[in-house]
Amino acid sequence: MNYPQIKFSDRHSDIDLYQLQELFNISAFWAKGRSIEDLSIAITNSDPVISLWDDTKLIGFARATSDGIYRATIWDVVIHPDYQGTGLGSKLIETVLSHPRMKLVECVYLMTTHQQGFYKKMGFIPNTSTTMVLHNQSQQLTSLSAAELQFQE
Repeated sequence: MNYPQIKFSDRHSDIDLYQLQELFNISAFWAKGRSIEDLSIAITNSDPVISLWDDTKLIGFARATSDGIYRATIWDVVIHPDYQGTGLGSKLIETVLSHPRMKLVECVYLMTTHQQGFYKKMGFIPNTSTTMVLHNQSQQLTSLSAAELQFQE
C-alpha cells in the first residue's frame, strides 16, 4: 500500500453523510438506499467510527458498537471499488480494532455475506453457535400496553 495522501479519521464530525450514502450505493449491496437520517442515527450511536479519505473523497468506512470490555460488533465495512485490493480494507479493520474503545474487548463480532476469506486472513473465525437475529422488534412491542412500556427515570 503506497497512498501517502490517504488519511484515516475517527471523528464523527468528519463524516459527509451524502458521500457515505453514495459510497454505500456504489460499494455495498447490503446498504443501498439507506437514508441520510438513518445514517446519521447509526453514526451517532457508534464508537468508533472510522472514515478513510483520499484528499476530500470518502473512500472507506467502518463503524463499531461496543461495551468497551466484553463484546463489540463491527458494522458497515466498505472500501470504494477503485481502492479495493490495495490493503486499505485490512488497514481499516486494524484501525477499528486498535481504537481505545475496542482494544480491550474480549470478543469482536462482525457479519459478512461474501468476504469470509478476507476476514479469516485477519484472524476472524466462523461462529455458527451464537448467531441469532430478531427483525423489526418494534412490531412486537406494539402488543404491550403503555403501562408495560414505562421505564424508570
